[in-house]
Amino acid sequence: MEGSLNYFDDDGKEINPNLFPKPQICFSCEKNDNPNEEIVCNLTRLDQRLEQEFNCFGYENNKN
Repeated sequence: MEGSLNYFDDDGKEINPNLFPKPQICFSCEKNDNPNEEIVCNLTRLDQRLEQEFNCFGYENNKN
């Protein structure tokens, strides 16, 4: 698919961000579904995919 990005782990294995559930906190973030933030958000989620607890230091509460 043209324009799509591929993500890889440290071993060079491709990772599909759609296969990892979005943490609940992401749904209340101002950056959720913002195309300009998609890469950073995906990398943050993928980096922590094996962790018990998700921490996002870029989180901004959506006031809506």
